[in-house]
Amino acid sequence: MNSPSVIVFDVNETLSDMTSMAARFVETGAPASLAKLWFATLLRDGFALTAAGDNPGFTQIGAEALRGLLPGAGITSGLDDAVDHIMEGMASLGLHPDVTEGIRALKTEGYRLITLTNGSTQIAENMFAPAGILKDFEALLSVEQAPAWKPNPAAYAYAAGVCGTSPAQMLLVAVHPWDVHGAARAGMQTAWINRTGASYPASFSTPDHTLTTLTDLPEALRNPTR
Repeated sequence: MNSPSVIVFDVNETLSDMTSMAARFVETGAPASLAKLWFATLLRDGFALTAAGDNPGFTQIGAEALRGLLPGAGITSGLDDAVDHIMEGMASLGLHPDVTEGIRALKTEGYRLITLTNGSTQIAENMFAPAGILKDFEALLSVEQAPAWKPNPAAYAYAAGVCGTSPAQMLLVAVHPWDVHGAARAGMQTAWINRTGASYPASFSTPDHTLTTLTDLPEALRNPTR
C-alpha cells in the first residue's frame, strides 16, 4: 500500500463531539435520546435526496427533520424557537479530545490535510480556530460545492479534483462505515476511528486502518499492516 499524500477528514462525529446536542434537545423539553434519532433522520433524508439526483442543504434538511420529530416530543417552546435552538448547537460543537494532538502530529509528518463534510465548512472553522489547528488544513471542503453528498463517488472525486491528486493518493478518516465504504469504492485509502468499541458492518468495505483514536493514525501510516 502506497503512503497517502492527502488525508481527508469527515467532520460530523468524526472530529466534532456531538454529545452536547443532547442537552440542546433537553433545553427545549424534548428527550435527550431524540438527538441521535434526529441526526440519523437527517442523514437518511440527505442520502435519499442525493440518490434521487438532488444535492440538499445540510442545515435545511436538519431543520426539516426536527419539524417532523419535535411535535409531540414535549417541547416547552414554540416549534420554530425549538428548531432554531437545536440547530444553533451545531455551530458551537467542540472537538473530540484526541483531535488536536492527532491533527498536529499528522501535519508534522508532512501530510496535506483537508476536510470533506456533508455539512457546512463553518462548523469546522468554528471548532478548529479556537483549538489553533485551522492553519493546519489546506482546505475545508463541503459537498455543498460538489455534485452530491457522500458516499456518492462524485463527492470524493470533487475532493480529489480540488487537491489535484488521484483518489489513490488520498486517505479518508471517518467514524461512519458508510463513509469509509464510499471512499474505498471511489479508490481512496481509508481509516475507521472506532471510539465506541462497535463492530464494523461486514456489508461495507473493510477499512485499511482501524483505530480507537486519531492519535494512532501517524504510527499506523508508518507501519501499515495491509
